[in-house]
Amino acid sequence: MNSEEEFYDAVTGFDSDNSSGDFSEANHKVAEMLDLDPHQSNRTGKHNGETEIQENGIKRHRTSLPAPMFSRSDFSVWSILKKCIGLELSKITMPIVFNEPLSFLQRITEYMEHIYLINKACSHADPLERMQAVAAFAVSAVASQWERTGKPFNPLLGETYELTREDLGFRFISEQVSHHPPISAFYSEGLNKDFIFHGSIYPKLKFWGKSIEAEPRGTITLELLKHNEAYTWTNPTCCVHNVIIGKLWLEQYGMVEIVNHSTGDKCVLNFKPCGLFGKELHRVEGYIQDKNRKKLCIIYGKWTECLWCTDPTTYETYKKNEKRGGEQKKLKPSEDVIKSENDEADDMPEVQDTVQFIPGSKLLWRINCRPPNSSQMWLAKKKRD
Repeated sequence: MNSEEEFYDAVTGFDSDNSSGDFSEANHKVAEMLDLDPHQSNRTGKHNGETEIQENGIKRHRTSLPAPMFSRSDFSVWSILKKCIGLELSKITMPIVFNEPLSFLQRITEYMEHIYLINKACSHADPLERMQAVAAFAVSAVASQWERTGKPFNPLLGETYELTREDLGFRFISEQVSHHPPISAFYSEGLNKDFIFHGSIYPKLKFWGKSIEAEPRGTITLELLKHNEAYTWTNPTCCVHNVIIGKLWLEQYGMVEIVNHSTGDKCVLNFKPCGLFGKELHRVEGYIQDKNRKKLCIIYGKWTECLWCTDPTTYETYKKNEKRGGEQKKLKPSEDVIKSENDEADDMPEVQDTVQFIPGSKLLWRINCRPPNSSQMWLAKKKRD
């Protein structure tokens, strides 16, 4: 998100007339909806679900989110944007209700949710299995964005966030290293000195009228110290639909190339856009090839669910049979589908059945269950004018 295209959390450059009205009214509504009574917290300073420090000094991490999100149904993006026509996107002040109660630096730490995949990569002797584990980790790192349409708060220049998890075996620190354009950098290492994970994030926002697209900029690097290997990749493009009218929904699409700079192996993953019928929503397909461009295995699944791998011959045979059966069931587009192309809102396609398992496939990764209160925290309903 650069200085010309970012949604900022504070008023930046608005005249007093534009800074009042719906902006201040919306923020007052949010303040009224929040319960800020200090007496609700206990005398030890611990709130419901927060990390508790025991007498022996051991930290107990919370297992659920602290509170449900308040409803967004009383707020309209259009009521704000219609007054900002002709202004730079960076000058649009959004009500706090559209933010998640955490900073972007905190959000980055969610990359480490499935850290066991890094540990698995470190333990494998076969370079193909290491690449499979790294590919699964790269997909799992963006899985937490599923249905997360709230915007994290923008960090201040020089702001840092540090997390140490002795139970999971890593420490993580992130810092806002640039304000214009906003760039966040992070560094993580294993407590056993077995890996280093670092990179910078500089997404470029594009506003398409009905949707906002975040094009990823910045390289992510994973170093497996035991094997003297370095893997690099860039995250897929993220798009939030219906920012003006309709139900918010999110998809990720684009090509992701993971390169092993030591062996020359490469994993190419295609995050597919949903398409006309929504059949490809959340789907990921790709392959791993060696330095001679020979395909070693095929990877398929959904970034919201799981990832599998199989050998290329089995995959091609399955696809041919599937295509042969699909041609027999091929139907013309219905009137409802043709009509939907002209609707004002981009209706979210129905989520298809879970990933179709190909016999003989090996499971690489499956998403963790979300903590309690997740649906109340992230899926607050919202309607617009």
